[in-house]
Amino acid sequence: MKKHLLVVEDDAHIRLGLCDALRAEGYDVIDCCHGGEAISLIRQRTPDLVVLDIMLPGKSGYDVCREVRAAKSRVPILMLSAKGQEIDKVVGLELGADDYVTKPFSLRELLARVQALLRRAAPETTASEIPEEMTFGNVRIDSKALRGKRGRETFDMTPRELKVLAALWRERGNAVARDTILNEVWGIEYYGTTRTLDQLVVKLRQKIEDKPGEPRWLVTVHGHGYRLEA
Repeated sequence: MKKHLLVVEDDAHIRLGLCDALRAEGYDVIDCCHGGEAISLIRQRTPDLVVLDIMLPGKSGYDVCREVRAAKSRVPILMLSAKGQEIDKVVGLELGADDYVTKPFSLRELLARVQALLRRAAPETTASEIPEEMTFGNVRIDSKALRGKRGRETFDMTPRELKVLAALWRERGNAVARDTILNEVWGIEYYGTTRTLDQLVVKLRQKIEDKPGEPRWLVTVHGHGYRLEA
């Protein structure tokens, strides 16, 4: 399911750029430019994350953060500010913000922080034990040896490749979200993007698929994650 984000920024140029970038990543985005309106939207729309500028007309970002936390909402808040002083960052975090980015910022960094905050807010996943052997089709994985065999061809596996495959194996036949895999394999504090997982899947397919470009076992579930057809 799409994550719903609220962008609160009074600079129209920055707000439009943020919204476009977040929508391009697959998020459902609503926006506003006023602190008071932000509080109403958070109550009515219950977003999964708020990108909140500090300098706003009406209520400041600090005021918004204070009121949201006073209402016992734990929605992740990523604060934006043109201020670079350490004291401003400390104030925001003490009021209950989860992260802080100072303008000017790179979109790549902001997107990575958004993804990390959403993963941290997701229900915690516990890594189960990796099975000693995983077998599907003509593929056999020996977990202890970190080695696999496809038909007559053998190949080595990295520990991370094995963990990703094990996460999919436990849910074989079901779609597993990218963020769920990242939480389990990389950890909830990981600040990279889902592209890291996508690149690992490409390498994994080269080992377990007869035709990596036309995967039979490790298939993509577009807009969501992956499924192991085993």
